[in-house]
Amino acid sequence: MIKINKIIQSPLFSKQKKKLHKNQIKDLDKAVSKIAQDPETGTMKIGDLSGVRVYKFKSMQSLIFLAYESIENSLILYTFGSHQNFYQKLKKYINP
Repeated sequence: MIKINKIIQSPLFSKQKKKLHKNQIKDLDKAVSKIAQDPETGTMKIGDLSGVRVYKFKSMQSLIFLAYESIENSLILYTFGSHQNFYQKLKKYINP
């Protein structure tokens, strides 16, 4: 198992996080800590998004998707959001 030493937030991720309520931020932080403990917990994507994993969690009775990538000892957090257009937005962000 890989030990994560560094967590990097993309500019999009940090911008989205600023717009959340405190209880939503707590849920997001719990999800990030779970991912940091076991980076292989999310579902690996294929095709245009190969290498990216998506972790699903609940926040305020909604299902939230969190896209991340684990490279060596670093965890890169790309974006999060509901299922609606999530993968399209992620593709645009990763492959402009």
